[in-house]
Amino acid sequence: MSENKLRLGIPKGSLQDTTVRLFGKAGYKIKVSTRSYFPDIDDEEIEVILFRAQEMSRYVEDGLIDCGITGNDWIEENSSTVERVAELVYAKRSMKPVKWVLAVPSSSAVKCAKDLQGKRIATELVKVTSKYLEKKGVKADVEFSWGATEVKPKMGIDAIVEVTETGASLRANDLRIVETICESTTQFIANTGAWKDPWKKEKMERIVMLLQGAILAEGKVGLKMNAKKEDVEKIVGILPAMKMPTVSPLFGGEWVDIDTVIDEEDVKRLIPELRKAGAQGIIEYPLNKVID
Repeated sequence: MSENKLRLGIPKGSLQDTTVRLFGKAGYKIKVSTRSYFPDIDDEEIEVILFRAQEMSRYVEDGLIDCGITGNDWIEENSSTVERVAELVYAKRSMKPVKWVLAVPSSSAVKCAKDLQGKRIATELVKVTSKYLEKKGVKADVEFSWGATEVKPKMGIDAIVEVTETGASLRANDLRIVETICESTTQFIANTGAWKDPWKKEKMERIVMLLQGAILAEGKVGLKMNAKKEDVEKIVGILPAMKMPTVSPLFGGEWVDIDTVIDEEDVKRLIPELRKAGAQGIIEYPLNKVID
């Protein structure tokens, strides 16, 4: 057994499944049990602990864990002093930042934040919201919401500040977005002391590199094909490659192999065009990681 051990926190809740899946693509198999906060991982040098994203930065700052994954929103809300190792842009449903928005009932007369002077606002993100309103010159009663924030306006609350990816849940609850308070991305953070430890720092950097490779591979596929040399220029001109595609000669001299990476959403359009341009033996394959 290794004497070194890295204590890694992964977010329990909305980000949990996506995080575990991305770790799997990065090469780390994590098995989560509903009865334990200590998931198994196929790396004896890592100890995984589940924490809520809201608490993660505090535990990293205090040294309870060496590093963890949480949103920038909660780092700001907790005013945590941590090492921001890397930005990992992914959320529960998409690979994009999330937004914290100020929302009111659709029937409300409120058009902007200044219309909430003296009103009640419910949110989990109390400190960030209060700072935002202060900059706007708005004095309002910002209270902590323990959950079910989107139903609070039906109970008499004037407005809420809630996180959203698509806005669908807000619309379903007959709420209208007034302003965006902030955007937030997922962050890999480290305890400042742990970051100064050479072994732990290198271990974290390796994990981050592989996670970033897994995220970069999301929504992309590899594409291989054969072509006659005379058709290469025409085929390459069709491909929207991340960089220039790889073109390798095949035995015999008349044919080449072309290998590239493209957005998965472009496949249905490109393959017929490539076939028409002379490409043959076209193979589409999934990607786990793309290391830039």
